[in-house]
Amino acid sequence: MRNILKYPPVIMKNFYFSLIIASLLLSSCKKDNIANESEFNKSYNAWLSFKSNAHNSYLYTSNSGSVFGYGSETKISVINGKIVSRDFISTQLKRNGTAQKDTLKQWHEDADHINTHPNDAGESLILDDVYQKAKTVWLKADKKANDIYFEAKNNGMISSCGFVPKGCQDDCFNGINISLITPVQF
Repeated sequence: MRNILKYPPVIMKNFYFSLIIASLLLSSCKKDNIANESEFNKSYNAWLSFKSNAHNSYLYTSNSGSVFGYGSETKISVINGKIVSRDFISTQLKRNGTAQKDTLKQWHEDADHINTHPNDAGESLILDDVYQKAKTVWLKADKKANDIYFEAKNNGMISSCGFVPKGCQDDCFNGINISLITPVQF
């Protein structure tokens, strides 16, 4: 076996340069993962504290919107960790240049009828499931092909998590936006 010190200095210089570049790239990826993981974990801990204080009974509102004027809002009520109601409304901006909206659909589901309407409202998830999906799906999207987002603006709890394929121009967000998380008094 040849001794590495017997190679000409130019080859050794290129070898060390390549080694340094590779280690920088690997360490930068690890830092990104650690930052995302740290932010997620901090938010998840805020959620666990809220969940305990609220006795696992809360309401959250998720929203979606389009650059073309369409929007929707889904409110999910949870009592003792079970979904007890789901409300949905979808709207479209009027084409008269104002901020006025037309209601396209609106409905309510009680505990016995969850998921009986078309899936316009998305999945019926409790926040434990939202955090699980964030960790295992949305934050795990391929970073080379997607821009990945995570925000925790609901008193430290999740407010936005998902990804957008790089280069996509309109309405490409895959994930969830939550505008409100509040305890339910009963």
